[in-house]
Amino acid sequence: IAQETAQLEEQLQGWGEVILAGDRVVRWEKPWFPGALMGGTTVLFLLIYYLDPSVLTGLSCSVMLLCLADYLVPTLAPRVFGSNKWTTEQQQRFHEICGNLVKTQRRVVGWWKRLCALKEEKPKMYFASVISSLLAVAWIGQQVHNLFLTYLIVSFLLLLPGLNQHGVITKYASMAKREINKLLKQKEKKNE
Repeated sequence: IAQETAQLEEQLQGWGEVILAGDRVVRWEKPWFPGALMGGTTVLFLLIYYLDPSVLTGLSCSVMLLCLADYLVPTLAPRVFGSNKWTTEQQQRFHEICGNLVKTQRRVVGWWKRLCALKEEKPKMYFASVISSLLAVAWIGQQVHNLFLTYLIVSFLLLLPGLNQHGVITKYASMAKREINKLLKQKEKKNE
């Protein structure tokens, strides 16, 4: 993991200041950051809805913006943020972010390997679970507009680090566990 993290740090070095600023926003270091995130996301999706680009136009514009960012950010970021102000605390946080990205990548690869192993070991279980999951996703996709569904997913993913940082996920997960345990205890009492 350490070697992969070091490689990722080296690849993202030009983006360091931008990544740290984005990290502060998605972790909600200031109370108005969640509102700004949702406002920016809403404006972007309203613009996409209003312009209604074709798939090819949307894809080419997205790739064009990514290429522009890849070229301009490493050039302009030191001028905007002042790279001479890079502290050991910032370097440590950048290292943590890169480490978290590597761990996330490993988790996704691990899930994929588990799915492939399930396919080999229990093909009927694999078939049933994949088909039922895809049917559920297809039904949701049929019921909810594509752009709105994408907006909900993007909003959730942008808010997830802040929700996690402020303990909201832990709080509601523990509440759900307590309620499930209560239901299980009630069911055991009825069975006795």
